[in-house]
Amino acid sequence: MNSDFAVRPMRPGELELVLEWARQEGWNPGLDDSLAFHDADPSGFFVGAVGEVPVGSISVVKYGDDFAFLGLYIVHPDFRGKGYGKAIWEKGLSSAEGRSIGLDGVTAQQDNYRKAGFEEAYRTVRYGGVISSVPSSTLAAQVVTDKLDGLLRYDSTIFPAPRPAFVASWCATRKDRRTALVRKSGKIRGYGTIRRCYEGYKIGPLFAQDADSAAAVLSTLAPEAKGAPVFIDIPVENKAAISLAEEMGLEPVFETARMYRGDAPSVPLKNVFGVTTLELG
Repeated sequence: MNSDFAVRPMRPGELELVLEWARQEGWNPGLDDSLAFHDADPSGFFVGAVGEVPVGSISVVKYGDDFAFLGLYIVHPDFRGKGYGKAIWEKGLSSAEGRSIGLDGVTAQQDNYRKAGFEEAYRTVRYGGVISSVPSSTLAAQVVTDKLDGLLRYDSTIFPAPRPAFVASWCATRKDRRTALVRKSGKIRGYGTIRRCYEGYKIGPLFAQDADSAAAVLSTLAPEAKGAPVFIDIPVENKAAISLAEEMGLEPVFETARMYRGDAPSVPLKNVFGVTTLELG
């Protein structure tokens, strides 16, 4: 390993570089993901660099005192096979010592993650394609513009830990990004975000109390894609979510496994109609 190699926190602009690497790997991140990613935990992003040249990355975003999520683990193809990845991995894990850590592992890497102490909790399948039919619902959703307090509370009932800074940034109305929620009797019954990616759009999170509420959110968000492909990452245990995706004309295109090292958090998968993002959980 080059003696000039070191793992350090990311500097301004380097998260955008790493997301470009992610695009080149085919991960299809959102066009403006770096804003909300950074807001989630500014101390959670690392690069391995030879001198001033970044050669690899990892994110281990900490949510509260007990949970963290690992993603963006990439070594640039020009620098693979030199031991840099192992050093970056160890630095990332050590930054969240004492917490349970989650990740979404592609099939080819799951055995390696098991060797590192991660165990599979459930499988996630990405459904994608051009929407052929927008779901119908007895409920109506509205686009979120401000007043996120209720949304933050609702999100924390489904995601493994409170993440107010991330949700506030993720759900902020910006170009190519919209969030919608549905209420019934004054209570939030579901919400979701659609964002433009390098290829088409992704919807995530899509959290809802039932299929009707999820359909209401989808019926509001789906037109934002304007005929471009749409992708949703769905836990396979949520059969209602898969049915909704199939009704929209989407098909399986990719699969990962949610894996945890340490105690697996209790996640109500019946309410997870779409994972937020494979990079941050």
